Amino acid sequence: MNKISYTYLLFISCFLIVILASSCKHKEDEYHTIIDKIEAKGKDFKGIETTSEAHFGDVKLIEITEDGKTFLIPDRKSQIASFKCTECHSEPLSKIKGKDYKKAHWNIKIAHANKNAMNCVTCHNSNNMDELHSITGEKIDFNKSYNLCSQCHTSQFEDWKGGAHGKRIGGWAPPRASMTCVSCHDPHKPSFETRLPVQFNSRVEKERNK
Repeated sequence: MNKISYTYLLFISCFLIVILASSCKHKEDEYHTIIDKIEAKGKDFKGIETTSEAHFGDVKLIEITEDGKTFLIPDRKSQIASFKCTECHSEPLSKIKGKDYKKAHWNIKIAHANKNAMNCVTCHNSNNMDELHSITGEKIDFNKSYNLCSQCHTSQFEDWKGGAHGKRIGGWAPPRASMTCVSCHDPHKPSFETRLPVQFNSRVEKERNK
């Protein structure tokens, strides 16, 4: 290759480099790809500091840990008007005799499971009314009554621990605070009443009944 050809090739190469370099330059807020834009806009982003605590209101919360998941739940005992139960139940049920005494809980009717499978002492400790107990006799604190529900409702309990079942107090930002089973369900009658949809379509209903 002679000297003229070499010089020409060198000139062409430098010219192309200048063209390519200039084509990569862009004005402010102009980017080649969306990834470039995200990286440029986010290089100084340090995150948004937010918390759910501002939405807790006056709800008294306690911290629990279940299967390695730690979160907050409402304090149940402070919501029960007549707790402690031993303020009235000074003796265990086995010592209460007679059938004519006035029942303090006359308004409570159990509609939870088959009456042959469940009654008051299925959940309530007859020797210590300030406690609940499992079907195997393990003591359960009133604040942790969800451990009663979990004996039968295992899938719902797993979803609740993970945050998928139930309702949160506040939002998704930490710290997590979740309602418990009894926050939504009456433990004596847990099923919700059947309700019509918000938008009731009378035409469709008439066609169904034909």
